[in-house]
Formats: sequence, C-alpha cells, structure tokens
Amino acid sequence: MALNKEFLGKVYPAGPAYAVGREKIREFATAIGDWNPAYHDVAAAQALGHRDVIAPPTFAFTLSFRASAAAVLDPGLGLDYSKVVHGEQRFAYDRPITSGDDLVCVTTIENIREAAGNDILTTRGDISTVDGEHVVTTWTTTVARGTAGESA
Repeated sequence: MALNKEFLGKVYPAGPAYAVGREKIREFATAIGDWNPAYHDVAAAQALGHRDVIAPPTFAFTLSFRASAAAVLDPGLGLDYSKVVHGEQRFAYDRPITSGDDLVCVTTIENIREAAGNDILTTRGDISTVDGEHVVTTWTTTVARGTAGESA
C-alpha cells in the first residue's frame, strides 16, 4: 500500500523519558567497536569537559528509533514494514548525549515521496532533556520497497 501523504507534517508527541546510563553507553560503544575513552571512562570524559561518559554520535538512533515507532506503525500511514529497508541516517547535535540525561523524542513525518517504485519516508526526531534542553535532531529515511502507487 502506498504511503498516505496526508500524514506529511504529522507530529507524534514524546513518549516516556529514556534514562541514559553509563553501561548503556559503554555497551553501545563496544557493540559498534568504538573504544574512544570518553565513551567508556568517566575520568577521560571529564578531562574533556563532560560531566560523565558521553555517547557515540549514532547512539541517538536508539532513542529516535524507539520514538518513531508511533509514526511508522501508525496504521493510517500505510507503511508495510515487511518491505522496509533503512535508507539513511543523519544527526545534528547541540551537545553530546551524556550519562545521566533523561531524554524524550518528538517525532515528525518530514517527507513522503516515491522513487523507482518505492515509497520513501523521512522522519525527524527532536531529542531533548525532560527539562526542554535540545540535544540532537535525527533524520531517518526509510524505504518501503515496491509499494509506491499500490492501493489499499
């Protein structure tokens, strides 16, 4: 089924806060093979001016992916998740994600288009602290293979 273009611009409010912990950051950094000391060692991160360990830049995907579920699984949007591949990911940081942050993510459907028989969905995740400090914006492009132009 083709994506419902009436969903362009739709905003999904933040869900529960995500408590960023040292071990989550360390586990993520280890999983992606990044041994930057600021991701693993408090003293190393503090020597760089951070209050605690910081997360690798792609860690934000952990939060934005969870939050975007409200959009991509919205039945009215019409995304056939069985045909989805990840197309692209971008990040724009105001500051690093840091252990001890309590973060929320608001998701917006920023673009819906068709290309080569595929539906292409771009969502934006605005991640901030529960106190309202903006931390990072993420953009995720999702491709639904072969669904453009399909009717319900």
